[in-house]
Amino acid sequence: MSGYTTSSNLKDMDLDVIHGFISHSYWAKGIPLKTMEKAINNSLCFGIFTDNGDQVAFARMITDSATFAYLADVFVLKEHQGKGLSKLLMQSIVEHPDLQGIRRIALATSDAHGLYAQFGFKALSSPENFMELHQPDVYK
Repeated sequence: MSGYTTSSNLKDMDLDVIHGFISHSYWAKGIPLKTMEKAINNSLCFGIFTDNGDQVAFARMITDSATFAYLADVFVLKEHQGKGLSKLLMQSIVEHPDLQGIRRIALATSDAHGLYAQFGFKALSSPENFMELHQPDVYK
């Protein structure tokens, strides 16, 4: 896509941009900077950058790179939305060599079902098999 590049190099990720967005998101409001940094350092991260090197999109895959992965913290900055960047980001994720042959990739979303469906994601086929320990106020 003209004007943008993708990267999964951890050194390219801009912690300030990522934390700035995610700490105000509905899914991780108030996440401490140190927690976000630890999460990034222990994940396979993806970013989209302008030709100037400014990060404008992000996603991270929490994975063992063999059997399971969980897609988290996906965003495109508001001023760059509507340009197909979320599709570019998802394409780079699903094509990444470390994610080929994974048996299950999971995610949770409240507002982007249409995007993920374009890449083969569906509602859980057996939701009764899944459980969670959810602590929504952990960052307060």
